[in-house]
Amino acid sequence: MTMIPPRPSAVDHRASRPTSGWVGRRVRLRGIEPADRRTLIGFDRESAREGPPQFDGYRHWAAHRADHLDPGEDLQLAIETRRDRALVGSLSTSQPEPGTFSYGIGIGPRHRRHGYADDAISTLLGYMFNHRRFTKCEVGIYGCNTASLALHAKLGFREEGRLRDPEFLCGGAQYLVVMGITAEEFATRHLPRAR
Repeated sequence: MTMIPPRPSAVDHRASRPTSGWVGRRVRLRGIEPADRRTLIGFDRESAREGPPQFDGYRHWAAHRADHLDPGEDLQLAIETRRDRALVGSLSTSQPEPGTFSYGIGIGPRHRRHGYADDAISTLLGYMFNHRRFTKCEVGIYGCNTASLALHAKLGFREEGRLRDPEFLCGGAQYLVVMGITAEEFATRHLPRAR
């Protein structure tokens, strides 16, 4: 991963929100703009046409994001391709406790399986650990979302526990898998090693 930190003038330091972007191998993370909303709503519609709501789909993520918007220190980011700057998804962060952050990510249905989520997550982790000085990231993933569980394991996250989620018992997702990665684990796994 090549991460280019934003120039000081490209960041609103009051809330640490990118206006220029952070660059990974395939994607660029930037602040969500009003023009993005139409595309993000389109992702919701595409997910709805795929059938009943899937707990690993963009629709569930969009509903979660809408219910948990907090303008504090949390980031609301668009994910766009580096090649043609096409909007492919979004992510947001939250800070459940000091030193720890969490995130949610949604990739539009037609943009899945292209490595965008992997690159967006790695870019976000690099920024949050190296520039914001967080020490740990924790995420909750529905147990039925095998693709996301595999992705996070590949990125170096470790399972830390399972929580029953009574809100979704009828929908098939009976538990959340809590996974975490520390700044030290991320650095060991993702930063180039000196020879």
